[in-house]
Amino acid sequence: MKSNTVGRRYMRKPIVAGNWKMNGSRSLVKEFSTLMDGVDSAAVEVIICPPACYLSEFAGADFALGGQTVSELDNGAHTGDISAQMLIEFGCKYVIVGHSERRDDHGETSKLVAEKALKAINSGLTPIICIGESLQTREVGELESFLAAQLDALTSLMSAEQLSKAVIAYEPIWAIGTGVTATPEQAQDVHAFIRGHLASFSEDLASGMQILYGGSVKASNAKELFAQPDIDGGLIGGASLKVEEFRQVCQAAG
Repeated sequence: MKSNTVGRRYMRKPIVAGNWKMNGSRSLVKEFSTLMDGVDSAAVEVIICPPACYLSEFAGADFALGGQTVSELDNGAHTGDISAQMLIEFGCKYVIVGHSERRDDHGETSKLVAEKALKAINSGLTPIICIGESLQTREVGELESFLAAQLDALTSLMSAEQLSKAVIAYEPIWAIGTGVTATPEQAQDVHAFIRGHLASFSEDLASGMQILYGGSVKASNAKELFAQPDIDGGLIGGASLKVEEFRQVCQAAG
């Protein structure tokens, strides 16, 4: 299902978010002090999501910060977890929720992902909610039903007004860190489906929702991907660890 949102694209500011995953160092943080040179911050929202231990190293940065995960709880005896208020205290505006690596490595269900996203929203953070299918799911023709179930977990817990304070990131699992990228046409088709499915919940939510693409995005393919009418930027993995490469990706979105 494709949505009629092309004419309203101007309402959705592109976002490029770098997910460092379990990578980084103090020296790499210093390299990123020049990231915004030549990037128009009025045209694109740039975010870095480093490991939590490096958040304080980015104090005073001229781009936004995000966490890589957040607890659905406020505090307590939960070793290793990070609360929304902790992320906010260290300058975060965003947090990644439900990345496929969290779903697979830590058993995060779509219900838990929705609970974490709602906690982030209620605390004043913008969750970047990840959804995406495996290659097997795509090959057996269950892509749309799989993504619909992930989206329905969100709409069953949140109102359209609450969900409008989130960002969706479509990341086909088969393209994460593999060097394989969905073609711009493949990515656009899925983004249009996501927007169309959200429209069945709320037309206003669908037209305003920023939907990012993630999956081996790099400087060489970013411009063509970001030119698609329903793709509003990217959630970037490996390329976000190289300051010049990531700068070019940000420029492609703006």
